[in-house]
Amino acid sequence: MVGGGPVGLLTAILLGRDGLRVAVVERWPLRYPLPRACTIDHEAIRILQAAGFMAEHAHLFEPSQGERGGYEFRNGDGELLQTINWNRVAESGWANTNGFYQPDLEAALEDLASTTPGVSVHRGWTFTAFDQHDGGVTARLARTDQQTELAQVDARWLVGADGANSAVRSQLGVAVKDSGFEADWLVVDYQPLSDEDWTAFVTQYCDPAQPATAVNSGPGRRRFEFMRREDITADELGRQDTAWRLMAPWGVTPESARLERHAVYTFKGQCAQSWREGNVFLAGDAAHVMPPFLGQGLCSGLRDARSLSWRLSLVHHGLARPAVLDTYGPERTGHVCEIIDEAVAAGRVICELDVERAAARDAEMRLRAQDPGAATREPPHPRLGQPSLTDPSADNDGRLAPQGRVRVGERVGLFDDVVGGEWQLLSFGGDPAELCDADDLSWFRQIGGVIADVSGQGHVEDVDGHYKRWFDAHSCQAILARPDFYVFAAGAHTDVPHFLTRLRQAIQPATTSGE
Repeated sequence: MVGGGPVGLLTAILLGRDGLRVAVVERWPLRYPLPRACTIDHEAIRILQAAGFMAEHAHLFEPSQGERGGYEFRNGDGELLQTINWNRVAESGWANTNGFYQPDLEAALEDLASTTPGVSVHRGWTFTAFDQHDGGVTARLARTDQQTELAQVDARWLVGADGANSAVRSQLGVAVKDSGFEADWLVVDYQPLSDEDWTAFVTQYCDPAQPATAVNSGPGRRRFEFMRREDITADELGRQDTAWRLMAPWGVTPESARLERHAVYTFKGQCAQSWREGNVFLAGDAAHVMPPFLGQGLCSGLRDARSLSWRLSLVHHGLARPAVLDTYGPERTGHVCEIIDEAVAAGRVICELDVERAAARDAEMRLRAQDPGAATREPPHPRLGQPSLTDPSADNDGRLAPQGRVRVGERVGLFDDVVGGEWQLLSFGGDPAELCDADDLSWFRQIGGVIADVSGQGHVEDVDGHYKRWFDAHSCQAILARPDFYVFAAGAHTDVPHFLTRLRQAIQPATTSGE
């Protein structure tokens, strides 16, 4: 694993929990001590839950709150133009959007990685090159502070989670597709010294005089972002006195806040054109970068970690044919490209500097806001890209599957904690096991599958009606969900045997004795 940030660490933890040996190499001797990403969504938190992270670290995340959906677009006069419903009831059982402090998240992930059997973290080693061969990959490393000290590591697979300037991607020669959006922004993180009154979790100030963003960036912290105008250089924008001057209209001053970080970033949208070459994979910023306007950069990287880790684990244990690895890139590319496109579209709205075009934009958004159905938008909910490891199911395949609170006996909690399972076969029409062949059930349990009747007739009770609402909304009775929580197949209760048949056809190797 090249890269010891959140994506690399999470991938290693998930693989280590499945019995694989993973070495994480990170070129920096010490963790970066300042914030970067600051929002995370419900799906990414469910992925952290799957890694055993949330049981002790739920306090690191602060849920989105606000009277108008949590995410607001306002014009230069402060007029509310549109909201995004970040306070919605989310599929995954967690708050739709949450603020967090990245140094705390990284420290906790590294501690978890270091205590996960089979996982080792090696800081201060720089990846220099690799060679592929039939047995896997040989990676060459050098001490970051002493380039003459060399080492090499032989592995079955290599994952490049080494950031936007990925050395792994560069050696692969993989090109990136650019969205054509690019803008310099000053990012300022601070700690308020007194209570602040904000109407939303995130506010985008679409002001042609000075586009700006205000974000709740985790417990006890706030963030401002300011776009660079042509009349100021990047060096001028990056000065501390500039940060204070730009925050002053909101009452944020040296007397009311402690400045934690200020840095200029170039916001852009890019996606690698290939995420796999042989035994080498890309994940996180090495595979995609996007403007932060929807708070989806880190979330997308954590999705990569889960999508790749369950595939590698099944193949490693001889429970799936190697061809399942071929769908990792196409699935993730299609999904993340839709998010990048939406983030870029939001950026173009926010970054408009022409006064006349901004006025026309405001008028259009004001008119749209008169329609109750359009005034508040939903955040993006992409399906998996194609080809995908799913079974066509009336547009439900490749969608995010639900997780609700359940009761089993005396225990109440989220399904993944109470019942568990890598693969989840759920029905609201009866007990799925009663319809299935014994051999299929045995195989399904071998790959980590669980089976549950969530209709209330079985031993699993749908405490809050979460599953009923989901099944009703998607016009189905049963689903087979994958380890990354996406629907493999959905349909009627009587379709359950077909789900298992199609899954076995899709992943089972010719023999189960290994490769």
